[in-house]
Amino acid sequence: MPSRTRKPPVDRHQLQQIVSGLSEGIVLIDPAGAVVWANETALAIHGVETLAQFGESAAAYARTFRLRYRNHHELPVAQYPIRRALRAEAFADLVVEVTRRDDLDFCRIHQVRSLALTDAAGDVESLVLAIQDVSERYEAEQRFERTFAANPAPALICRVADLRYVKVNDGFLEMTGYRREDVLDHSAYEIDVLEDAPQRDAAIADLHAGRTIAQTEATLKLPDGSSKFVIVAGQPIPLGEEECVLFTFIDLDLRKKAEDALRHSERRFATAFRLAPVPMMLTTLSPARLIEVNEAFLAGTGYPKDQLTGGDATELAVWQDARVFAALLAQVERSGSVRGREMALSSRDGSTIDCLASAEAVSIDDQPCALCAFQDITQRKRSEAELITAIEAVMQDASWFSRTVIEKLALARRSGSKDGQGELADLTPREREVLGLICEGLSDADIARTLRMSRHTVRNHVATIYSKIDVHRRSAAVVWARERGIVGYEPPAKRTRRTPK
Repeated sequence: MPSRTRKPPVDRHQLQQIVSGLSEGIVLIDPAGAVVWANETALAIHGVETLAQFGESAAAYARTFRLRYRNHHELPVAQYPIRRALRAEAFADLVVEVTRRDDLDFCRIHQVRSLALTDAAGDVESLVLAIQDVSERYEAEQRFERTFAANPAPALICRVADLRYVKVNDGFLEMTGYRREDVLDHSAYEIDVLEDAPQRDAAIADLHAGRTIAQTEATLKLPDGSSKFVIVAGQPIPLGEEECVLFTFIDLDLRKKAEDALRHSERRFATAFRLAPVPMMLTTLSPARLIEVNEAFLAGTGYPKDQLTGGDATELAVWQDARVFAALLAQVERSGSVRGREMALSSRDGSTIDCLASAEAVSIDDQPCALCAFQDITQRKRSEAELITAIEAVMQDASWFSRTVIEKLALARRSGSKDGQGELADLTPREREVLGLICEGLSDADIARTLRMSRHTVRNHVATIYSKIDVHRRSAAVVWARERGIVGYEPPAKRTRRTPK
C-alpha cells in the first residue's frame, strides 16, 4: 500500500514577526485545534503573560475565560470565537464581554473577527482571531447614556443619516406624554419638532446637513392630538461613529397662555398681566418709559417696583446690556413684534438671569407701547452646559475617538479662549515634536522610536510639556494642542524657517 506524503510542518515564524507588533491582538490556531501563538497585545488584553495562561487549546481557553454578549447573556462554549473559527465560520465585529473565572475583577470588552490563511493549494494552514480591546469605548458610551438620561432638560437625539430618533430622555417624555417606544426609531417626519417654525425650510436643511439649528419657536403635536408651543434648538454631536443632532426644548405653553389671555380681553388685561406666571413689563415707545411690571418680574429680579417704573426703560439697572433692550424696542416699533431674543438680566443680588425676550406692539390709551415677556432659561442653559460638559469629558477620556471628533471639540472650546501663541512659544522645538506625536496617538515607546531617543528622555519631555501647558493627562494635552493648531508631528525640515535679519 503506497504511503501518503506528509505535509511538512507549517513555518509561521515570518508571519509571527509581521503581526507581533500590531495594535490588535492576534491569535494563531492550528486547524487541528491547538493555539500555536498569540502576540503580546492578545495576551495583555486577556490579562495574561504567557500562552499557557491564555490556553493552548479551545478547551483550555474556555476553562479560563467566560464570555457574554453585551446583553449579559452568557455564550455557550460552542459559540466562543475560537470554536467558531475552528468550524471555519467567518465573522467580523463580534462584540463580547470577557471575564476570567479565577479573577472576578477582570472584565474587558473585545471586538473579534476571524480569518483563514491558506497555502498555494487552497488548504487552510492557520486560523486567525484578530481581537481589539474596546472597553474604553463602551465605558464612555455608558457614561454618556447615564448623563443624557438623567438630564432634566427635554432632549432628543436624531441620527443625520436617516433622520430617525436614537435617544430620548425622560424630560422630553414628561413634557409631551409620549412613550419611549413611540419616539425611538421613529422619523423626524413622524414626530416633527420643527413644525410651524418661522424658518422651517432652512432649519430642515441644517438638519439634513448635520449643522447647528438656531433656537426657534415651533409647535409639537402631542399623542392626544393637542399641540404644545416650544422653543427648540439643535446641536450637532457625534454618537459613536454616527453624526447626530441633539435637540433641546423649552416649554412655552405658560407664556403662550399669558399672551393669549391679554389679547382676548382688554378688560381682563390688568388682572392677567399682574398674575401672569411669566415675568412681563409694559413700556411706551419713543420715548421708552416703563409703565408697569408684573409680580413675576419683581419676584424674579428682586427689585422693588418703585426702583423700576416711571423712568427711562432703557436705563434700568436690570439690563446687563441696555443696548440689547433698546434694539428690541426699536424692532417692535418697526415690525410690531419680536420673538425669542436672547438677553441677560441682572437681579438685585448681582446674579445673572438668562432670558428669551418676546415683545408685541399694543396700544394703551392710544399710546404706542410694547408688552414684553421674559422666559427664564437660566436652568436650561445650565442643563445644556452640563450635557455638553459630559460629552466633552467622554471625548477627552476616550482615546478611540477619531481626530475629526477631537478637532470638533477643540473648535467648540476655542470660543472665548486666548490666542495661546505665547504659550506655544514656551515649548522647545523638540517638545513641539513630542506634542505633535502625542496628538497622533503614539505611546512613549513609539515616540522614542520615531525621534530616536530613549523612553526615559521622552517621559521627561512629556512631563515638561504637561508642566508648561498646565495639564495632567494625554487627552487634555491633545485638546490643548488642537486648540492651537497642532494636529500632528511636523518634521523639522517642514517647519517654517525664519530668515535671520
